[in-house]
Amino acid sequence: MRQPRAYARSRLTLAAFFVVAGTLHLAAPRIYRGIVPPYLPYPVLLIHLSGACEILGGIGLLWAPARAAAGAGLVALLLLLLPANVQMLAAWRAKEGAGWIEMLLWLRLPLQFILMGWIWRVSRSSPETA
Repeated sequence: MRQPRAYARSRLTLAAFFVVAGTLHLAAPRIYRGIVPPYLPYPVLLIHLSGACEILGGIGLLWAPARAAAGAGLVALLLLLLPANVQMLAAWRAKEGAGWIEMLLWLRLPLQFILMGWIWRVSRSSPETA
């Protein structure tokens, strides 16, 4: 049996996470510049676009008519951002003494898929049950 409050809290947590992350992308793109793979053009534009998508997706999770589309969009965005996560790992591996950070970045890769599953699950619950 689904627990509507738990689903609502879960959606609110995800929404807040993505709105904050998106806002950081827009407010401080230089933080993210180093993780954009070098083969992609217009890195600052891509950072701004991903930030805007995160904000819209986060807000969309809270609005029942847009929830499924927002969830699908956030999952797609995370898939598109996987090269940036790999780039971040590669950049840290090249640094001397990045042992524990490198370990966290390796851990981050599978966590992206767990996050995608979480988004998918809460974005597919019906408004009546969650």
